[in-house]
Amino acid sequence: MAAHDPLTSFPENTANLRVFRGSSSTIKAEQFPRPSRFDVTNGTPPAKTSPLDHAINRQDQLTLPAVKAAVTRGNGVLAFQPIVQAERTGRPAFYEGLIRIIDDTGRIVPLRDFMPIAETTELGRQIDCLSLTLGINALLENPVLRLSINMSARSIDYPEWMDTLRSCIANDPSVGERLILEVTESSAMDMPDQVNTFMREVHRFGISLALDDFGAGYTSFRYLRDFCFDMIKIDGQFIRNITENRDNQVLTRALMSIAQHFDMFTVAEWVETADDARFLIENGIDCMQGYYFGAPTIAPPWRSPPTAAVR
Repeated sequence: MAAHDPLTSFPENTANLRVFRGSSSTIKAEQFPRPSRFDVTNGTPPAKTSPLDHAINRQDQLTLPAVKAAVTRGNGVLAFQPIVQAERTGRPAFYEGLIRIIDDTGRIVPLRDFMPIAETTELGRQIDCLSLTLGINALLENPVLRLSINMSARSIDYPEWMDTLRSCIANDPSVGERLILEVTESSAMDMPDQVNTFMREVHRFGISLALDDFGAGYTSFRYLRDFCFDMIKIDGQFIRNITENRDNQVLTRALMSIAQHFDMFTVAEWVETADDARFLIENGIDCMQGYYFGAPTIAPPWRSPPTAAVR
C-alpha cells in the first residue's frame, strides 16, 4: 500500500512539485494498439496468410531493422502529454513522456508498427533505456518538470536500464523526486516478485510508481494488495465516452474504489470530451489525461520559442 497521501504533492507552487513517492509502467502503443501477426516467441509469421497479411508482414520485416538501427543510434524523442489535476484543470500537474522512434528518413515510426513484437525482446529493453535516458535529460533540462516515463517490468532485470537509473540518481538525487515510472499492468503481473523488490529500491530514491492500463484484464488483486504503487492509470477503454456507457461507468467507479481503498492516486486516460471530464470529476477522479486536455507534442511549452517577433 502507498504510505502517504499523494494529493499533498500538488502544491500551488509547481516549482516545488513533489508527488507520490514511487512509480512504474511499459512502453505502450497508446490508443491505437495493433495486434501482432507474429508469434512473439519465435518471430515467425503464420503458415498461411492472405495477400494483405503478406504485404503487412513484409512491412514489419522492413520496419524492425529500421527501428533497431534508430535505437542503436539513439534516434528518439519524447512526446509530452499533460496530466491535469481534477481540482485544477487549467495547468498540468505533470507530463507523460511517450517515446517516439525516428528512422533514417526522419520519419516517426508508429509504435503500433513494432512494439507488439519488440515488447518481449531485447529491442524492447533497449527502447526502455532510450526512453529513460531522454526522460532524465528532460528533467535535468527543466528543474521544475515532473515527468512519467513508461517501462516494462521486464527491464528490471536488464542491467543497462538499472545502471542508467542508478547513475542518474547518484549524480542528481532531485531527479528521482520528480520521476514517475509507469509499469503496465500486464508486465507487472507476469513477474510480481521482481516488481516488489524493484519497488523497495526505487522508493528509497523518491521515485514514484504507477500501474498503467489498470483494469485491462490481467490484475491479480492479491498482488495489487502487496504492491506499493502510488497511482493507477485507469485503462482508456473504460473512459472513452463514459457518459454514454453505463457499463463503463460502473466499472470505472469500481476501479476507482479499489485504488482509493489501497491509498493509490487515480488517473483517467483517454479523456476526450468535456462531458467525460465532468463525469469523472464529479465521481472523484484525481487526475485526467487525454486529447481534451492536450495531445502529445515533441515541442512542449518549456521548449517553445518566444512568440513576440524581434525587429
